[in-house]
Amino acid sequence: MDVHEQLLTGEVQGALLTPERPGGLGVIVLGGSSGRVDVARASLFASRGATALALRWFGGAGQSPVIAEIPLERFIAATDRLIDLGCDRIAFVGTSRGAEAALLVAIEDPRVDVAVAISPSSVVWAGDVWPPRSSWTRNGTPLPFVHYDVENMPVRGDQPVSYRRYAESSLARFADEVPAASIAIENARAQVALVAGADDALWPSDVCARALADRLTATGKNPVLVTHPDAGHRVLLPGETTPRSTLNAHGGNDDADRALGAAAWTAIELLLRFPSP
Repeated sequence: MDVHEQLLTGEVQGALLTPERPGGLGVIVLGGSSGRVDVARASLFASRGATALALRWFGGAGQSPVIAEIPLERFIAATDRLIDLGCDRIAFVGTSRGAEAALLVAIEDPRVDVAVAISPSSVVWAGDVWPPRSSWTRNGTPLPFVHYDVENMPVRGDQPVSYRRYAESSLARFADEVPAASIAIENARAQVALVAGADDALWPSDVCARALADRLTATGKNPVLVTHPDAGHRVLLPGETTPRSTLNAHGGNDDADRALGAAAWTAIELLLRFPSP
């Protein structure tokens, strides 16, 4: 299917990919802390008939250069844009910090029909600034967050650094902050898919995904939980060749990361109900 790509500037930034025959499905793709505008992943959805927006949510013109007090209204504006283009079903697909955002937006905006959280967190984390501030704001008010245990921050050397134990020690040291900072995904109207590898070396996304799934099932909802024992933080959807980070250890291996991505894609197809060719 032919896809037209348009660069967006202004309030909503990124790349808009419009298929030749849009079918009413809009997908907003959120990258993680790398700041990458994930056009390749958005293209995967557009090739199946979705109007896909690879959103730049920090690091752009007029935006915070780092993840710190990012307004949730920025993501809601992206939904507005797709609805204005005729989309009547909205999905967010976020990875890592982008998954954190996708879940929070699904809680905030009842127009979100599906939220896919890949390698997610179950709590709001501090932003990438000092002194610590929240990563997100709602109506100008910072969301409660968990501080990082900076006294136990890993020392960077010649090899990619694993931050999993750092995240785990942060959750333990600041356990009193966890209840307020926990992502109350049970309050979202959206259907939720959670995707995580148990060998994630960046943070405990597998533990977080199960915690989110437990919150949903406890309130009578039916989340989709897709895991793999040997996959890492980097999940490869069909056709993706995302390189490993040279700075941060992701865990997993190519085969397991692809296997988890394939299983995740099967679940995503069922949830999104792509337009007929």
